[in-house]
Amino acid sequence: MLVYYLADLPRHGGEPVSSFTVAIFTASFFAAELILSPLFGPLADRFGYHRIMQLGPAFGVAAVVLTGITTNLWLLGGTRWLEGASTAASVPSILGFIAIVTMGDEGLRGKAVARFEAATLAGLGAGIVAAGPLWTIFHREAFFINAIIYVISWAIYHFGVGDPRADHGGHEHERRTSLSRYLEILSGAHVWLLAPTWIAVNAAIGLWTSQSIFQLVRPRDPRFIEQRLMSAASPLLVSAGLAIGMLIFLAGLVYWGNRFKKLRRTTIIFYGLGGGAALVAAAVAINHGASLPVIVTVVLLLPVVLGLFVLAGATPAALGLLADMSEPYPQDRGAIMGLYSVFLALGQITGSIAGGAAAEAAGIDGLLVATLVMLAIAVLPLWRLRAVEHHLGVAGRLEPVPDA
Repeated sequence: MLVYYLADLPRHGGEPVSSFTVAIFTASFFAAELILSPLFGPLADRFGYHRIMQLGPAFGVAAVVLTGITTNLWLLGGTRWLEGASTAASVPSILGFIAIVTMGDEGLRGKAVARFEAATLAGLGAGIVAAGPLWTIFHREAFFINAIIYVISWAIYHFGVGDPRADHGGHEHERRTSLSRYLEILSGAHVWLLAPTWIAVNAAIGLWTSQSIFQLVRPRDPRFIEQRLMSAASPLLVSAGLAIGMLIFLAGLVYWGNRFKKLRRTTIIFYGLGGGAALVAAAVAINHGASLPVIVTVVLLLPVVLGLFVLAGATPAALGLLADMSEPYPQDRGAIMGLYSVFLALGQITGSIAGGAAAEAAGIDGLLVATLVMLAIAVLPLWRLRAVEHHLGVAGRLEPVPDA
């Protein structure tokens, strides 16, 4: 809804907003997540996952209420930091919870991390799909409906989630949560082998999280008149298209999450990157295929669908690797799993800024080329991670993973 609000801000008394401003807003959210996740992860280890995850919805309520009552770009930028704090408090706590309740069970871990990604995507997808109708009907008042959703989220965390530490020998209250301890954990883990690939994958996704919607609904730019997808949709049509895409991605998450016992994590990630490349190639053809017969366009949608389905596997596979890396540090899972948000934020910031510049220079074509570059960067360090993959979390595994 914020993207629709920014695109329509002059009608509400605000100033015109450029593609680069949208990119800065998106990057600000992930900057807050990047900075605050390393703080909330150790706090979750010390005070309990259940307690810290409840802070997330509180930050979120403040963010959306403020968004609904102002057109000032500086204040709207501040709400991105509140939203980033919301995610930074929630995600490390939830992932620490998942890591501790799945230790020692390879199959359960694969299903759990895939379902975490699926639940995250389902929530994001439901919000994105609902955003079009809600904005069309309620406009700025829709942000207050968003606040109600945050309250429901808090109630689920408060009443529906227990603290698993007592059942798994956890005594996080006794651990010291200092900067030196955090650096000690990171220097002893293999997380930095995962970082380059995971950051690049998230950068590729970050290129599209907000810029794609903005380019689809913004006023037509005469520089990109030959691009079929530019300024070609209404908020309602965008919602419908995103709903279909989310369902395909969810199906891919479930499928690849159930393959953890049969395929190595790095194999799944490699397949995902290849699927992303196929998707980009087909999208380029569609974007410049205004003169193509309808049947050809329909055929080109097939690699888009299959590419998205395969690309979905990269996210649970990377998260599974991170959970494996937390096994030698059972009392510091929140600190390590919080790196999920750090890597995601770094990638999203990179992708948002690169996407803003690419879209400003070349429209949808710019986003597609930048995506292909990010996917290529993600492939390069993958072989190093694969070489040490069998050493990660060995203590927590019940059986070796085949060399697939």
